[in-house]
Amino acid sequence: MNMHAARAASGRDTLRTILGIPVLAIRWDEAMALLTRLTRERRFTKVTFLNAHNANMACTDPVFAEALDDFLILPDGIGVDLAAKVLYGSPFPDNLNGTDFVPAFLQASTRPLTVALLGATRVNAEAASKKLAAIAVQHRFVVIHDGFFSAAQEPEIVERIATLRPDVLLVAMGVPRQELWIARHIDARHCTLPIAVGALLDFLSGAVPRAPVWMRQLRLEWLFRLAVEPGRLWRRYVVGNPLFLLRVVRQKFSRASEAAGDIH
Repeated sequence: MNMHAARAASGRDTLRTILGIPVLAIRWDEAMALLTRLTRERRFTKVTFLNAHNANMACTDPVFAEALDDFLILPDGIGVDLAAKVLYGSPFPDNLNGTDFVPAFLQASTRPLTVALLGATRVNAEAASKKLAAIAVQHRFVVIHDGFFSAAQEPEIVERIATLRPDVLLVAMGVPRQELWIARHIDARHCTLPIAVGALLDFLSGAVPRAPVWMRQLRLEWLFRLAVEPGRLWRRYVVGNPLFLLRVVRQKFSRASEAAGDIH
């Protein structure tokens, strides 16, 4: 199911294009209802989240950008909200960041689901599975494999997923590896909803701390993550965020000049 089908499924024209990437602009409860409906109807749909970092990556990686064309994409973070405000005059209706949205979606899904976990370290994946099983007792959680495997191991991992055929497959390998892995290996024979979840399993396991609630409410979680892991994340945030906004402003002016050209 591609984004055009997703738009039809959500009932109205709800796409906003950020740096060439179509993102679904719907409320939290609408997104939950959409994913619930897709699992119930077993409509194969690849899901990921767009933030400033992976929008920047898509600008420089055409293979990644092309893979995203076939995903249902939800908005994640203050960067894409600012972009929507610049380009469309208002932010996205809700911040659907995967770290909060995916566990909430699983909690809210009353129909028992099989949920497979793939990625992170084995210890973190097992701990995340236990945490999810505690907050969403109606579902069955199965750890398929950690995220550290060779190409030679892939057929066996893919076969395990196909045998289990989970309703939801959480893939936690980081951007863009997780989206590219889903695009290359996973189809309707394997699961219904493969969801690229980034560091979710590390957060759920407690191995990586999350920002305090007040910082999240102020949309400053990125600042907390930068303070915790400056060596790994400074380029993503200190260089990446201004670069992303520059690209958004450039998109706005190129659209404006195209519109002016159409008038003349």
